[in-house]
Amino acid sequence: MSEDVTAHPGEEHSDRIGQRLNWLRAGVLGANDGIVSVAAVVVGVAAATADIGPIFTAGAAALVGGAVSMALGEYVSVSSQRDTERALIAKETQELIDMPDEELEELTQMYEERGLSRETASRVAEELTAHDALKAHLEVELHIDQDDLVNPWHAALSSAIAFTIGAILPMLAILLVPAPARIVVTFAAVLVALAITGTIAARLGGAPRGRSIARLVIGGALALAATFLIGMLLGTTGIA
Repeated sequence: MSEDVTAHPGEEHSDRIGQRLNWLRAGVLGANDGIVSVAAVVVGVAAATADIGPIFTAGAAALVGGAVSMALGEYVSVSSQRDTERALIAKETQELIDMPDEELEELTQMYEERGLSRETASRVAEELTAHDALKAHLEVELHIDQDDLVNPWHAALSSAIAFTIGAILPMLAILLVPAPARIVVTFAAVLVALAITGTIAARLGGAPRGRSIARLVIGGALALAATFLIGMLLGTTGIA
C-alpha cells in the first residue's frame, strides 16, 4: 500500500514534465501561426505588386501585430488562470483554518479513493497535514503547486518569441529571392517548415505524424493560395 505514497514525488515530477511539454507544444503552435499568417500576408502583397517596399511594410506590420496579439492573448489567458489558482489557494487556506477536521477527513478519503486502506490513508493524511496541510490539499485535491504558479509575463514573452521566429522564415524567403521566383520559393519554404513543425508537434503529443503534417501543410497551402488569389485579383483590377 505504501508504494502509492512513495510514488507521489514521481507523480509531481511527471506533472512538471507534462507542463513543460505543454509549453513546448504552445511554442510550436505559436511558430506555426507566425509562419502561416505572415507568409499569407507577404504572398498576397507579392501577388499584387513586385515592389519590395510594400511587401516589406506589410510583412513587418503583420509580424509586429501578430507577435503583440499573441503575447497579449497569452498574457490575458494565463493571468486569468493564475487568478483562479490564487483564489483556490486562498479558499483552501481559509477552509483549513475554519474546519481542519473536515479537511483532514476529506484528505483521508481522497487517499482511500487512490487505493489505500482506511488505516493507511488516515495515517498518510495526518502526517502530510502535520508537515504542510495546505500543500497536501493543493496537490491531491486541486493539482496545484503553490510554489510554481504560471507566470503570465513568461507566457506572453514565449508566445511573442515563438511567433516572431516563425514569421522570420517567410519574411526572408520573400525578401531575399528575386521577384520571378519569390512566391514559389516562399510557398515551398513555408510548406517545408510546416511539415517540420507538424512532425515536432506529433512527437510531443504522441499523435500520428502523417495526420499532423497533413493538417498543417494543407491548411497552410490553402491560406497561401487564398491570399495569392486575392493579391492577383487586386493587382489586376488596379485597387492595390
